[in-house]
Amino acid sequence: MSGIIQAIILGLGTGLALIVAIGAQNAFVLRQGLLGRHVGPVVAACALSDAALIAAGICGMGGLVTAAPVAVVVLRYVGAAFLLCYGVMAARRALRPQALLPAEANDEKLPAESLAAEAPNAGNGPARMGSPGPGSTALATKTRVNRLAPVLATILALTWLNPHVYLDTVVLLGSVANAQGGSLQWWFGAGAVLGSILWFCALGFGARLLRGFFARPASWRILDGGIAATMIALAAGLVLGN
Repeated sequence: MSGIIQAIILGLGTGLALIVAIGAQNAFVLRQGLLGRHVGPVVAACALSDAALIAAGICGMGGLVTAAPVAVVVLRYVGAAFLLCYGVMAARRALRPQALLPAEANDEKLPAESLAAEAPNAGNGPARMGSPGPGSTALATKTRVNRLAPVLATILALTWLNPHVYLDTVVLLGSVANAQGGSLQWWFGAGAVLGSILWFCALGFGARLLRGFFARPASWRILDGGIAATMIALAAGLVLGN
């Protein structure tokens, strides 16, 4: 029993050491947590992806990764292109900062420009037939950002298009797990999966504690600027082979 506990603790610590870092995946989870949008599905997607990758490493898939360097190189450039695009999008958001409204704290974040555009029409009475009403901009914004599919597509791309996730999770974690011997390798994997679940739950659901700070547009400019710099730096690192 002591061997099992030691394997779980070792897997937990090793998994957290690889997961807890500034990266594209964590930055996206943090942003979704601050917005309160689809946090559960995003956290679940990250944890399930890690579980699949860890299981693949324990089953010996790490050998296939190291034996197919061309595939890793192709994945590196595809991932770099995706990170660069997302970094540009974050930079654009930083140039047009948004605010998390108190009334929308558990729902949506609306652009400051949309709110300003609605203000002049607020006291003009009913909108003309066929023309958008005062709240139509906000409604359109909510409809656009409230879809789950694009959010899940983004987090899955950030996870699976990152070549480092295969080298770190599949190869490294798989090697350490298999070094435990016997059935302890799966207990090690269970500890690593537990670390992934704990981390992403803390990051996604704990982000709400920072919502007071992000009630100001300037705070979002700092966050999105940092995300943009992180994404672009990661993309450059992939292209340069770092």
